[in-house]
Amino acid sequence: MAKPKRDELNQSLSSYLNTINDTLQLFEHSPPPTQDKLNWNDVLNMSDHLSRQATIVGMLWTGEPPEAKALKETMESYYNTLQGFLLLCHGSMVGAGPTLSSSIQASVKQIVDSSFKLLHGSVSLYGRGSYEKDRKPLIPQLTGAVWEACSNLKKVPTTNIKAIGRAMTQVAVSVKDVLREMEELKPASACSSPEHDDSANSDEDDDDLGDDLSPEELEVAALVAGIVSETLMVVKELIRAIASMIKMENPEDNGGFVDSFEKLLKLCQGTGEEIDELGACVYPPQELSHMKQILERIKGNISEVEVDVNGLMNSSSSEAFLGACRRLQSLIEDIKTELDTRTEAELVSNMQNVTL
Repeated sequence: MAKPKRDELNQSLSSYLNTINDTLQLFEHSPPPTQDKLNWNDVLNMSDHLSRQATIVGMLWTGEPPEAKALKETMESYYNTLQGFLLLCHGSMVGAGPTLSSSIQASVKQIVDSSFKLLHGSVSLYGRGSYEKDRKPLIPQLTGAVWEACSNLKKVPTTNIKAIGRAMTQVAVSVKDVLREMEELKPASACSSPEHDDSANSDEDDDDLGDDLSPEELEVAALVAGIVSETLMVVKELIRAIASMIKMENPEDNGGFVDSFEKLLKLCQGTGEEIDELGACVYPPQELSHMKQILERIKGNISEVEVDVNGLMNSSSSEAFLGACRRLQSLIEDIKTELDTRTEAELVSNMQNVTL
């Protein structure tokens, strides 16, 4: 009798999954701006209700195995709550830009995935002879995953500017990682001495990538570290400037305001990618001409950000940021000149070697 009932439960679960997947397709498009925006607090309240529903599913398995009817009714109640949560969540996304929408969708996906793993786990355990052995590690773990997913929803940014600011903070973290790598570089002479035997050097090779820089290469690395440090300051000041405008975001905005900040984010992320590439160029063999090209792209991004910020903010809000931009742009010009000098010297040296 257990197998037919389990098959029936699987059919119900499959139907629920198909309907939920249909509902998820709503998230592929933002709600029209003319639609009434639903309150985000209502979404959070519904997620709390969903978390309690997960607890109810888990409690079915704390004693004797549940009857098929009880499991089916609990699944139906869970499905209805999940469906209501998704519709509320989508209705709250009126006016959400790409960055905020992406944050919400990622959290929603985590909730849906963990929910169906819990329901599928419950159905798969029904009627098994090895129930006692299989259920203990499985159901509490799956229930906890739903709790965690619902809890993570509370960490989702509530406005476009907050979402964009958080994404920019991730860029700052990435740039800071590159800076730390630059500061950890050492000259070859610092890690090679007569006391080091061959086996010790071999063991250290994997941990000391970049420690074999010549004095000249280390000088270039120091120049790059200066660029990375100033870029980090620019990103930090941009985040501060944007944070000062949180209260200016209007839920009734038709998108122009949000689009401007989304553009700033893309430029910021592009600059972060250029910094990653610039940091990689420090390791031998250094390509000075490629470094110059990267510096040009960074300068172009910063100039574009500077223009956009001037159009969005008053001078008092953007003064520190614009000052950081000017320092970075000036440093880029100085380092480009230095790289040109080194490139010419390298060319002369190579020509002399050919002559000899």
